[in-house]
Amino acid sequence: KKSIVMKLNVRLLAAFIMLFVGIEAFAQQQEQPDIYEQAEMEADRLQRVLDLEDWQTFYVDSTLKHDFAGMMAEYEELRKGKVANASMYVAVQDKWMEKIDAAYRRFFTDEQWAAYLKQGAAKAQKARAKRKAKAEGK
Repeated sequence: KKSIVMKLNVRLLAAFIMLFVGIEAFAQQQEQPDIYEQAEMEADRLQRVLDLEDWQTFYVDSTLKHDFAGMMAEYEELRKGKVANASMYVAVQDKWMEKIDAAYRRFFTDEQWAAYLKQGAAKAQKARAKRKAKAEGK
């Protein structure tokens, strides 16, 4: 009887651990905002930091939702193709970030654009240009 009880306790403990791990993984997955929530959060952040007008915030949000979805679709195609080369994923991200910056430049004022660049966009643009030059030099 004792061995049966011990086996049952071990199985219950294992089941409890598996349940807890599953719940924890689900909770972590739920905590991660999806691309649309990320777009909204970034649009709100840029509105505060750059003092965007409502129509500009709308365009930022729309641009990000469209371009994040496009980028994720390309990532998914690479994943489905079992592409393991990290530089290909970086190239996809760089392409979409260039599109986002080009869209921002069209509807940000000169002052907002300068502030955006100071927020780290200039550094990111330089890094993308460096990666692009390196890729073209190969």
